[in-house]
Amino acid sequence: MNSLYSDDREKRRIINRYKKLLIASEGKLNDKAKEEVRKAFEIAVRAHKDRRRESGDPFIFHPLSVATIVASEIGLGRRSIIASLLHEAYRSGEVSKEQVLELFGEPVANVLEGLKKIAQLGNNDNKVQADNFRNLLLSISGDVRVILIKIADRLDLMRSMNYITQEKQTRKSLETFYLYAPLAHRLGLYNIKSELEDLSMKYTETEQYKFIIKKLKASKAERDSFINNFIAPIEEKLNSTNLKFEIKSRTKSVYSIWKKMQNQNVPFEQVYDLFAIRIILHSEPANEKAECWNVYSVITDKYQPNPKRLRDWISVPKTNGYESLHTTVVGPDGKWVEVQIRTNRMDEVAERGFAAHWKYKGIKEEATLDNWLLKIRDVLETPEQSDDIIDSFKLNLYNKEIFVFTPTGDLKKFPKGSTLLDFAYDIHSVVGDNCVGGKINNTKNVTIKHELENGDVIQVTTNKKQHPTIDWLNFVKTSKAKSRIKQYLKEEKVQDAKNGKEILTRRLKNWKITFSDNVLFELTKHYKFKSSLDFLSAIAKDEIPLLTIKTLLTKADDEKTAAAESNEEEKTTSLHESLTASSTDYLQIDNNLANIDYKLSICCSPVMGDNIFGFVTIGEGIKIHRYDCPNAKNMLENYPYRVVKAIWKTSSTNTSFATTIKIIGDNNAGIMNHVTDIISKDSKVKLKAFFIDSDQTEFVGRVQIQVANTKHLDFIIRKIAGIKGVDKVSRVVS
Repeated sequence: MNSLYSDDREKRRIINRYKKLLIASEGKLNDKAKEEVRKAFEIAVRAHKDRRRESGDPFIFHPLSVATIVASEIGLGRRSIIASLLHEAYRSGEVSKEQVLELFGEPVANVLEGLKKIAQLGNNDNKVQADNFRNLLLSISGDVRVILIKIADRLDLMRSMNYITQEKQTRKSLETFYLYAPLAHRLGLYNIKSELEDLSMKYTETEQYKFIIKKLKASKAERDSFINNFIAPIEEKLNSTNLKFEIKSRTKSVYSIWKKMQNQNVPFEQVYDLFAIRIILHSEPANEKAECWNVYSVITDKYQPNPKRLRDWISVPKTNGYESLHTTVVGPDGKWVEVQIRTNRMDEVAERGFAAHWKYKGIKEEATLDNWLLKIRDVLETPEQSDDIIDSFKLNLYNKEIFVFTPTGDLKKFPKGSTLLDFAYDIHSVVGDNCVGGKINNTKNVTIKHELENGDVIQVTTNKKQHPTIDWLNFVKTSKAKSRIKQYLKEEKVQDAKNGKEILTRRLKNWKITFSDNVLFELTKHYKFKSSLDFLSAIAKDEIPLLTIKTLLTKADDEKTAAAESNEEEKTTSLHESLTASSTDYLQIDNNLANIDYKLSICCSPVMGDNIFGFVTIGEGIKIHRYDCPNAKNMLENYPYRVVKAIWKTSSTNTSFATTIKIIGDNNAGIMNHVTDIISKDSKVKLKAFFIDSDQTEFVGRVQIQVANTKHLDFIIRKIAGIKGVDKVSRVVS
């Protein structure tokens, strides 16, 4: 270090701070660990030799201070002290992961990696973002040492903020108040928690802070006199027993006093519990509870207690390990005084959290610290039942929530398993409706089904031609996304029903049949739809052959007219009926049946490869249906005894199957030519019919073809979908 700092005074200051760290680490480090700490210190000195704090002090003061807080005020050991010394150098890249692994091992490297991740996080300055940021901090830090070192890092920053800008002071103070102080509270680090709150108030409510400090100084003599008068008779009584004890007084934190003034709307002079008396016993572990209750008896014999204010955290400690016996009594001049009774061990646990537990077991190995850290994680992940813990800070969501960022740094919270589409809908409903995918961390392209991971930066890609489908409901997790998708589908169904009504009305008019509510009711009932809205929507989507509706509504005897009007239907049915099973080399009906006639149903047009079943009809043999056929649910639920197993077999002949595909796109003359060109170039596809329905802007075509199997059909659909101007290609159910 001598060659790095030319100022002898500065060298002495650095060495003195290092010695202070060693004193704070006394009892926590063996000789080997001390040597490793020295190495870490020297590496940090070299890494920061050219850096200064805002105050002008050498930057090495900061990691030294953090390490000292970690050792003395939190009580951590070797791994945390080394990580504290190196965390800034590791973050800036002055020290590599390879160096850390070689010199100090993987556990230290993991802690440093966690600290680096937290340093890279972005967050906004408001309570909601801080609540999310706090949970994210927990979810990405595999070792709770990361959180504890970060709390120490923040404490040192808050202690040295006099030299930074007012804007930065305010921002850091708010962040500390909403994030780090509650974390310290939950971990049982009450002294650190109180100091963080006071320092936050110092820079956000400066005038009130100065006012209370001034009042506390002015009233100190009066307060000390009252405390002495209160303590004297208790001390005299306890001295007559065999108990070993000490009595302290503790003034409330500035923030606690200010909060009480705000909540009770009273001036400083009317905050009567400005202090508490603490009686600390030097007890053997086996006698702790009995001796605490003996002291309670002495106090309540002298002063009248308020039974409603008794808090017994000795019999049932808080989940963060806090043990103490609290009572509030009427002291001299009728003033209420809080008295806290605890042992040395309980006091250290109360001051330093779980870090004190392992000290009293007489074991100083790092492995014991690991057990303590597991207890801390239990505290963080278990819902807190006590009214005295800040309920709003719900830190028990470690494995249930995912936290990701927008490109601008806003933090978003989602249930575990949420997808990019959930994220898109959280941004805006229109963004969700038009979402076609996105990017993760500005590099990886993903689909709308991509599951979010902690810490990801998400960028959404949209296309105005994209719209929600019912399939989206199968993979979104958030209620916001589900509600919007359902709303869109309902609105789409209403519009489809409107179009379907126009189509049906026009066709009925051609058939000289009057459209009426009664006709609509009968048709809805016949096709077993839940509502006329569903029926009309199915009409718009070509899910019901219109000519079958005419058969239901009229019994015309004019064969010529019937033949002309049913010509289109005959074209379709002839394709299917030509596949009547005169041979069974491509389909097997049940294992126990042979030489059975069957037909492929025209309502769903099965193709080899579809998931199918057979249905025994009355007078027409067995008909083969797809499981996603519109009529399948009714047949399977109401006539299960007429359902037989049907499976495809490898065909020895060039069998082809009829199906219809629907094409929607821009209305230009070239689309039909491109479609027919694709089909004609495929020798295995037979084009049977091509129907077009278009307006000035949109082209809608229905193509009847014969294909070998579903893979062949999917290939044709993909080829057609790739044509410029085609928006959607789908297989028609009927």
